[in-house]
Amino acid sequence: MQPKLFFILLAALLMSATVQSQTCTTRGQNPSTAFPVCGLDTFRQTIVPICGSRTIPTPCPDPTLYQDKNPFWYKFTCFATGTLGFTVTPFNSNDDYDWQIWDVTGRNPNDVYTDPSLFISCNWSSRPGATGTAGSNGSNVACAGPTYPNFNPMPTLVLGHDYIILISLFTDSQEGYFLSFGGGTANITDPKLPVLVTAKPNCDGSTITRTLNTKMKCHSLAANGSDFILSPSLAAITGAIGAGCTSGFDTDSLVITLASPISAGSYFLAAQNGSDANTLLDNCDRNIPVGDRVAFNYVVPVPIRADSIGQIGCAPDKIRVYFPQKINCGSITFSGTDFSITGSSPISIMSAEGDSCQNGGSNVIVLQLSSPIYLQGNYTLGIIPGLDGSPVLDVCGQPILPQTFSFSTKDTVSAKFSLNVLFGCKIDTIQYSHPGGFGINSWMWTFDSASIRTSSLQNPQVIYPVFGNKFTRLVVSNGVCTNTAWSEVDLNNHLKAAFISTDVICPMDTTGFRDTSIGMITSWRWSFGNGNTSNVRNPPAQIYPLIDMLRKYPVQLIVENLAGCRDTLTKNITAVANCYIAVPTGFTPNGDGVNDYLYPLNAYKADNLEFKVYNRMGQLIWETKDWTRKWDGRLNGQLLSTQAFVWTLSYVNRDTGLPFRLKGTTVLIR
Repeated sequence: MQPKLFFILLAALLMSATVQSQTCTTRGQNPSTAFPVCGLDTFRQTIVPICGSRTIPTPCPDPTLYQDKNPFWYKFTCFATGTLGFTVTPFNSNDDYDWQIWDVTGRNPNDVYTDPSLFISCNWSSRPGATGTAGSNGSNVACAGPTYPNFNPMPTLVLGHDYIILISLFTDSQEGYFLSFGGGTANITDPKLPVLVTAKPNCDGSTITRTLNTKMKCHSLAANGSDFILSPSLAAITGAIGAGCTSGFDTDSLVITLASPISAGSYFLAAQNGSDANTLLDNCDRNIPVGDRVAFNYVVPVPIRADSIGQIGCAPDKIRVYFPQKINCGSITFSGTDFSITGSSPISIMSAEGDSCQNGGSNVIVLQLSSPIYLQGNYTLGIIPGLDGSPVLDVCGQPILPQTFSFSTKDTVSAKFSLNVLFGCKIDTIQYSHPGGFGINSWMWTFDSASIRTSSLQNPQVIYPVFGNKFTRLVVSNGVCTNTAWSEVDLNNHLKAAFISTDVICPMDTTGFRDTSIGMITSWRWSFGNGNTSNVRNPPAQIYPLIDMLRKYPVQLIVENLAGCRDTLTKNITAVANCYIAVPTGFTPNGDGVNDYLYPLNAYKADNLEFKVYNRMGQLIWETKDWTRKWDGRLNGQLLSTQAFVWTLSYVNRDTGLPFRLKGTTVLIR
């Protein structure tokens, strides 16, 4: 058959199975009722009922083709990390069996239908015959079709993880198979040998609940209870039921029924071979040893008292009352009339109910108060069962006896605090203060960017060497109640003198000054170097007389803030005789100190300046963007001979913002 035709037929068969699918009702044919298995046994499935065809997510292409057709499910736990080897051997060698494994640790087994991340390994090969895992070569994914082998490499299992495996019969023959484990290094057999753990009689002594240390097969339990013997034999055992055996395969808890109630005293319950010729068998067919026994005492129930009340926290609005025996939740009057409370403030009980009642019983009764208790005080809780004519009973039907409990409460607390800022010129100091009271005995401060990061003092004083926003947190406690408060302080007394002015003054110019100082400034003192002063923030423009060809005038600004801190800045203003930009027509680089360089003269107010010099061939000889950088007539360190050069000059006038582009010639003279 051509491969393409095969896959078309395969898809048709799978779609047909989907159409004819039906609900699986046999135990073991759903993930939730999976058979428990172990590595010591070969499991024999004699018949495979037709059902299922629910879609199974796989890593294969077109995952809708893969379904749990005619399934059986098996579950196991890994008790030693290693590889898993197993084989599915059909009774009919022409049958096509498929399988897939998931890791379902901590998950609902039904998640295998929706969560692809649980996938471990799968084999959906269409080849008939035995299938499973062996060796370490190949892929852990074998999809539909005859090109895939029947055996995958052994997957690795992880200690403590739970796994589930699907065995799916594609061919609808309903003939069964053998499932056997072996060849791998993982251990899926519980190392614990089965033994009895506890035995506990019920209230009237007519039944005994027995717990085991591991799961035991339900079908190995004799229904007539003959797997057990009671000593002394004061009552005959008439039956035994495993918890969960009506819907599952195994159990670790049994209820043993007696012909008549036992009397108070000490007893042994021992294992023996029952009418089914065995004791109890675990999932590996290991039995509880004959004679294995557990001791127990039966005490005739008597009325009980409460053990204690729960710890009283901050502003309690509930009180938990603990009992040594489970209380019958149905006997608790919801209105709380079986309890009373008196003390420092008028508090009443609004309701009472069992906490998380399971099977109708709970060891704790929760009392809801009319309001939280915010203040310190002393109180008495009274248990007055039956005041309303309906007593509170334990699960054995015994009434709760009256009693009282004393308890005290603490005040609630507030962490709200105050602070006082002492501003300084280089550092600031903050004095923190908390009023205390309400039994507060713990303060925990946390400071931001301070000389110390934490303090346990009630009223700490903290130095801040850096200005800016500072966050502070305080947590207070009186041992029961806790509260937290925050504050944010802007230490904005940073002070820095700064101003903007013209650096160079040309003839007939005036210059203005604009303050850009930082801080909460209260005064400005200007000294302009020309004999004038000012005390305003932005003073009037100044005129600087030209005394020499170039004169520097020192301008000083002193600023002061509310704390009396000062900062000073001094800048020099340069007055020049000429601001007309020009390029000489000639220069003599002979080192006599006169006209030795070529550069644009007086370019004090030229922004974005570019000056370039070219030879007669148009080659760039020299260039600069700094007008004070001068050309000395050299190229590559060698002084050039007498000749003419072309120059270009571009700049933007600082005052007008107008651009200029100039061009001319200059002669180098030697």
